[in-house]
Amino acid sequence: MPVLSVSQLTVTRRDTRILRGVDWTVNEGEMWTILGANGSGKTSLLSCLTGFLTPAGGTVTVLGETYGSSDWTQLKKRIGLVSSSVRQMVEDTERPREIIGGGRYGQINFWGRLTADDQRQIAIIARQVRCTPLLERDWAVLSQGERQRVLTGRALMAKPELLILDEPCAGLDPVARDRFVHFMQRLATQKRGPAVVLVTHHLEEIPPACTHVLALHRGAVAAAGPIREVITNPIISKIFGAPVRVCCRGGKWELTLSKSTGKAAF
Repeated sequence: MPVLSVSQLTVTRRDTRILRGVDWTVNEGEMWTILGANGSGKTSLLSCLTGFLTPAGGTVTVLGETYGSSDWTQLKKRIGLVSSSVRQMVEDTERPREIIGGGRYGQINFWGRLTADDQRQIAIIARQVRCTPLLERDWAVLSQGERQRVLTGRALMAKPELLILDEPCAGLDPVARDRFVHFMQRLATQKRGPAVVLVTHHLEEIPPACTHVLALHRGAVAAAGPIREVITNPIISKIFGAPVRVCCRGGKWELTLSKSTGKAAF
């Protein structure tokens, strides 16, 4: 059974097609990156997968449950999501201990009481995401990289079967980004861990563990398949609308703009 599958997925807003007949399947043992420029449809696709957006057509099946015939409220508990939308809702005085613990109950700005078992799990996950020293600090004083690790811990607290990382390196400096890429690598290669889907528009953020890429262009699939078949000069040039060169060195992908790109009007 695939981890997730979408068939002929279509999303329309005010008579404008945001997604156009998207077909995509993620199988067990695969790590996918959704790659595309701004406005390519990445966010709309994620919103359909997590039940926050109702598609105009097509089918969405996640972890064996099909949208429209399953209880999506319960399904969401099996999906971990790390995104800027969650980060923006956390209050400045919230502590990572409560943020991570709240993930078990689907709460942001936790208002309950953590049990002894919650505390044990928080300690385990904090070590896993390397944020144990941060547990008692206020959210307001954490760096962007520290916040991303805490939110990943929150997502893992519910023991998800699918973990979606929506542009997790946005706002990180180069050093913090490199550290988070290494963290994603460990996360994707751990035993009995969740299936991981990364969403980005930066090739440099793709960890070596990534096996497949879904390349979106103007709401449609430009290419989907094994990473080295998709990340090629013609395909990446197409989705970003400019001539580029791509290469992989030591497991790290790099993108170089053509010299002629800078001549185009901004």
